[in-house]
Amino acid sequence: MTDLSAKSVAVVTGAAGDIGAAICRALAPNHHIAAVDIAGAALDAAVADLKALGFQASAFVCDLTDPEALTAMAASVAGLGPVTVLINNAGAAASPTLHSMTAVDLARDLSLNLEAALNTFKVFETPLSACGSGCVVNIASVNGLAAFGHPAYSAAKAGLVHATKAIAVEYGKYGLRANSVAPGTVRTQAWKDRAKANPDVFEEALAWYPLKQLPEPDDIATTVAFLASPAARCITGICLPVDSGLTAGSTALPRTFTQSPDFDG
Repeated sequence: MTDLSAKSVAVVTGAAGDIGAAICRALAPNHHIAAVDIAGAALDAAVADLKALGFQASAFVCDLTDPEALTAMAASVAGLGPVTVLINNAGAAASPTLHSMTAVDLARDLSLNLEAALNTFKVFETPLSACGSGCVVNIASVNGLAAFGHPAYSAAKAGLVHATKAIAVEYGKYGLRANSVAPGTVRTQAWKDRAKANPDVFEEALAWYPLKQLPEPDDIATTVAFLASPAARCITGICLPVDSGLTAGSTALPRTFTQSPDFDG
């Protein structure tokens, strides 16, 4: 069995959520997980699950929009060992439309979905640059690539995609890679809660997806694990959608079609 004490540290924000927890599990075989979230009880449960699987993980409760809390968290994480991987996964959407958006909504969406990710990168900038093979993966969204509602959130995620490219270009000379992942509708607990109010919510969402299947949290996690691995050593500055074809441009495709006589595929 691998010597856990020799593992470098992977910081995962939003670690208490479905996607964050899946990312932690995917990275845990090769890293000591520094799991970060604002929800203390849920975070403790997620870290306990990792430890029950035999992995090394530590919980850090932090409001990523608070610069002082962020600095203190980074100082505590430094005690675990060298930070070589940062996954900026924390995020949430406030207002669904521009008409309903308030100044407070806009500030909240930009603060959590863009500013927090950049500020988190900055507090770990030194160890990520010093290790010679650092990796940042920012969890963006298909909303940052096209218009699917929640415009303030979408604008923040579009900014995160661009910020990822900026990190890749400016820090590549240090061996630091930066990529983003753009999930589509993922079957998380939040979507399952919506399904309780609207049992057809998944069928309605599927109408937009060419593959007619929605990503699971593990689909996002395995993509992140690949981008953080040596197998992706020459991949940097990209945004990789994990969206069952949504951003390919096909919208509201029919679920079935009549096969034409000359179709032999």
